[in-house]
Amino acid sequence: MRLTRLIVGSVLLVVSLASGQWLEKTLYLPDSFGGLRCPQCMVYNSTNNTLYVGGEYGDCVIAIDGATNQRIARIPTGANAMALCYNPTNNKIYCANHDSDNVTVIDGATNSVVTTVAAGYDPLALCYNPTDNKVYCAGLFGDSVVVIDGAADSVIATVPAGSYPGALCCNLSDSKVYCANHYSDNVTVIDGATNSVIATVTAGTLPFALCYNPTDNKVYCANATNANVTVIDCTTGRVITTVAAGNTPYALCHNSIDAKVYCANYYSDNVTVIDGATNGVIATVAVGTSPCAICYNQTNNKIYCANWEGDHVTVIDGTADTIVVTVAAGNGPYTFCYDPRDNKVYCANYYSANVTVIDGATDTVVATVAAGNTPYALCYNSIDAKVYCANYYSDNVTVIDGATNGVIATVAVGTSP
Repeated sequence: MRLTRLIVGSVLLVVSLASGQWLEKTLYLPDSFGGLRCPQCMVYNSTNNTLYVGGEYGDCVIAIDGATNQRIARIPTGANAMALCYNPTNNKIYCANHDSDNVTVIDGATNSVVTTVAAGYDPLALCYNPTDNKVYCAGLFGDSVVVIDGAADSVIATVPAGSYPGALCCNLSDSKVYCANHYSDNVTVIDGATNSVIATVTAGTLPFALCYNPTDNKVYCANATNANVTVIDCTTGRVITTVAAGNTPYALCHNSIDAKVYCANYYSDNVTVIDGATNGVIATVAVGTSPCAICYNQTNNKIYCANWEGDHVTVIDGTADTIVVTVAAGNGPYTFCYDPRDNKVYCANYYSANVTVIDGATDTVVATVAAGNTPYALCYNSIDAKVYCANYYSDNVTVIDGATNGVIATVAVGTSP
């Protein structure tokens, strides 16, 4: 996959015998629920221990019971569920329907639709602000961010943004929301209390990814075609500096122990390490070919970088910023999920239909778990320590046991399992 396909996938937002894996059961449920096709987003409801799955086709969200691994509801939505977001305060789930220009609000207790709110043109990204209990939805072609009241389920503001808003980030310290506008090369800063634009910050060309550093109260914006990262002071709303990165900064990750930010540079095959206090580049770590995703392990203070065309994962020491080891993965490592209870990192391999499980302490592959066709997204169940893998082209979700690395179930979410 070239970068263009990776960007489109993000913008038009991913059992080995040797390791003793076995399939306990496959749940095929051609029932009255119906289903969806091409599952592409998931969110976990910790209040009711329920996983919600959205897909490109089917105009619905499928709810899966976290304890029994069975489908418990088909919830009607708009077309092309691009993103899901959970509101723990009111136990609600929000589904951004890209092709029907609205957001479906779902009651987490009853799995029923509370309401459907208009959300501009082509809603893509969602973000929850727990301080003010609001949900923000960025609409690609509406050049705006819709603000939804978490209690009243109504649109309370439509905030003007830049051109092609595609990424959102919440600053919990100051209750601000940041929106990266891909085509106007800036970041809109929204006040969480008043829903007004505090500032429009000039960034680099094609601002693509955002990351918040709570230690130093800064937001980082990776500029995909500018080879740099814009550092924004959250107190003043101004650019502190622009940090040189590699070619095509693509993904960001924050190290909460050492207050560092890591930037994966897709075309220069390296990771830029930025000091959160001084904003200086501490190191440039050479990784594999086409790094496309990055993940942080707070237990062992390590950073994991998925190298798309290198078919491996680079493990970086969070203190020394040196490579600990390079771990073989499957074909096209694409996205990560971290299991803090079992201290494991899961890497979905887009082309080899499996998930690589890495031990966070030993940095060894403890299992390669068979998944469906095109593993696309991962999600963690904090109550039962399970990991879910949405398989885009097989219309199902693989449920992995965090303790044993075994496949507990394969849950069909499609209309024709």
